[in-house]
Amino acid sequence: MAQPLMPHATASWLVDNTALSFEQIADFCGLHILEIQAIADDTAATKLTGRDPIRAHEVTQEEIDKGSADPNYRMKMIKGPEQVRRTKGPRYTPVSKRQDKPDGISWIIRNHPEITDGAIGLLIGTTRTTIAAIRDRSHWNIANITPKDPVTLGLTTQRELDAAVAKAAKAAGIEAQPDTRLEGDREALIEQLRAERIQQAREAEMIADGTMQPKPLFDDPFKR
Repeated sequence: MAQPLMPHATASWLVDNTALSFEQIADFCGLHILEIQAIADDTAATKLTGRDPIRAHEVTQEEIDKGSADPNYRMKMIKGPEQVRRTKGPRYTPVSKRQDKPDGISWIIRNHPEITDGAIGLLIGTTRTTIAAIRDRSHWNIANITPKDPVTLGLTTQRELDAAVAKAAKAAGIEAQPDTRLEGDREALIEQLRAERIQQAREAEMIADGTMQPKPLFDDPFKR
């Protein structure tokens, strides 16, 4: 099924401007429902600027209206021009996320040893040399590498990870089991970030009405 050119930005616009369910938006944009929930809760790694799929001629208002009226309806995308895709080299990862790559690689190696180094490289956007160094623990920063779910880190999508796991399992002749071990962790992360936002809002209100003093940016070394 065709997907929007900018799925995350499109999902952000649909969350803010329609009554579609998270499941409908996830299906249309080719994303995992947890990613849509994170966007809706403003817990995505980066605050997204919405992209209107109607103006981009990717869907009609009539399709959105049908979806809003029927939660079971799956919107159909208008076939647009072929997208230009990279065919060689690793996927591009924003500079702000590159430091998270070793953690994501370590998580895949620990939880899905059946996935080949080549598949990990395509999934995370890294080199075989880096993967090998993490496997044999010769990586220069191995002491500080902590296995973390690459989906939670924003290095890949749940759909891409599931596809890689299924493909590797098939090649290895084993049955791929749905990975639900970290569902609770992701939900806990969303709840934690939501609680932090609520606490920050409360503190801002207390500072505004004078019942609380702003926290200093740094401690006064002369204050005892």
